[in-house]
Amino acid sequence: MTGSSSPEAARGVVYGLVAYVIWGCFPLFFSLFEGVPAWEVLVHRVLWSCAFLALLASLLGRWAPIREALAQPRRLGRVLACAVLIGANWGIFIYAVETRQVFQASLGYFLTPLVNVALGMMVLRERMAVLQGWAIALAGIAIVIQLVMAGALPWITLSLALTFGTYGLLRKQVTLDGLSGLFVETLLLLPFALVAITWLQVSQSSHFLVDAWQTSLLLLSGVATTLPLLAFAAAAVRLRLATLGFLMYINPTMQFLTALVIFREPLTAVQLATFGLIWLGLALYSWSAWRQSREAGQAEPGRDGNTRPECES
Repeated sequence: MTGSSSPEAARGVVYGLVAYVIWGCFPLFFSLFEGVPAWEVLVHRVLWSCAFLALLASLLGRWAPIREALAQPRRLGRVLACAVLIGANWGIFIYAVETRQVFQASLGYFLTPLVNVALGMMVLRERMAVLQGWAIALAGIAIVIQLVMAGALPWITLSLALTFGTYGLLRKQVTLDGLSGLFVETLLLLPFALVAITWLQVSQSSHFLVDAWQTSLLLLSGVATTLPLLAFAAAAVRLRLATLGFLMYINPTMQFLTALVIFREPLTAVQLATFGLIWLGLALYSWSAWRQSREAGQAEPGRDGNTRPECES
């Protein structure tokens, strides 16, 4: 595969669209859990994701890397950190949907690429292009505007961006592929999920097996988590990083439109100014990334650029 016009690349675009559209529909899916606390939804998401991933690992014959990782518990520190971060990200997102703060959630995912650039500079000592520096500055100004004008720190936005950005940073240092890595992460969270579910059952606070509709949704949360991951993994091996980076904006854009059109969340002037600055920053970032990708492609004509960004919530 050498070009974006190849049949494999076309299939990659389809897989990428499937993944990001499903992620973009997550506010609609998680809004169906009315009356179920966000943390209980999170617990079931971990449990049934782990079960579904175990089934997929069996069907696809992917147990070898999983066994190898679990056989070296001393090397699971980063994986555990990834598990805690992705679990926190999932929980905060579900809470944002439950409390109808999807604007903040979408802004968090718009902000994530800029957080990734900042973390790369601070932690990995990566060089930052001038346009990327301006992009991060605009994002910082946007957060300050929210803090000063609205009188409150946009903690959902910052938490989603920081947890997912840090997750991406650590995940790149783990050698497991997407499916195996997510399975080990959910497996590490499984004991906590089982303790929580046991407590819910003993205290008779559980919504599982009480109502057929809610029970079905809780079971489906694992499938909904895993399917876009598989589609994303299929896209990642077929597409250039620049193409995946462009498709990435589908998810927060759909979340933004869902909040505006379906949930009818109020969009204040301060929020609109914040979004405007973040979007301008993303435009600068995307232009800079496109230029770097083009220059790298010209310098290394045989390079296919299949660096894998991380999956979304």
